[in-house]
Amino acid sequence: MSERRMLVVGAHSADFVWRAAGAIARHTSRGGEALVVALSYGERGESGELWKQPGQTEENVKRIRHEEASKAASVVGARFEPFDLGDYPLRAGPEAVERLAELMRDFAPHVVLTHPEHDPFNPDHPAAHAAVAQARLLTSGAGVASGFRTAPPSEFLVFEPHQPELCRFTPTVYVDITPVFDRKVEAMAAMAAQQYLQEYYRQRADQRGNHARKVTGDSGIRQAEAFQRLLPNVVEAL
Repeated sequence: MSERRMLVVGAHSADFVWRAAGAIARHTSRGGEALVVALSYGERGESGELWKQPGQTEENVKRIRHEEASKAASVVGARFEPFDLGDYPLRAGPEAVERLAELMRDFAPHVVLTHPEHDPFNPDHPAAHAAVAQARLLTSGAGVASGFRTAPPSEFLVFEPHQPELCRFTPTVYVDITPVFDRKVEAMAAMAAQQYLQEYYRQRADQRGNHARKVTGDSGIRQAEAFQRLLPNVVEAL
């Protein structure tokens, strides 16, 4: 595989849509490969619209969420892989970490996106971060010869949480998603179980687009997504 590979890991099946669908679409539109992993379907804590239906069951909610996420991933050119670990609480124990590390060894992503380390409103997002961070370290090793299979170290970024100021999130990277914003809107529309978030993230994209215009002076940027690097990027010159 010669193209750049992106791995996006969310605690719940819709997390990638709100926070990184634009970046994924830009990546795949340029020939990159993208894999979205959902550690859970968010079936218990983030499927409120579905639980309003009489006689609803957890298995049926999972089925619907799987269909929604698969469709949304397809819209932005990504593959969707569920771990189905359960949510509220998400328990990503040693077996889940090793499963994720093995996936990283096989896929060898150039860039990994996940949740920030802190979130005072969601118990599953920090758990997802911890699992991804540990799996990534187990995948890349310590930078020396290892007694286990490794993959080259990836870039490591977190995507913007719902309330960034309270999650210690400071954007260090803006991705211009203007050319693919219609695909993000379509992906968000696929997540019918969380319709209430669609307008919020439309507005967020406009706000971050405003910020990206100020940074670059590029008046053509209308929408953007924000990310924070957790590791330095290495360049040949400034």
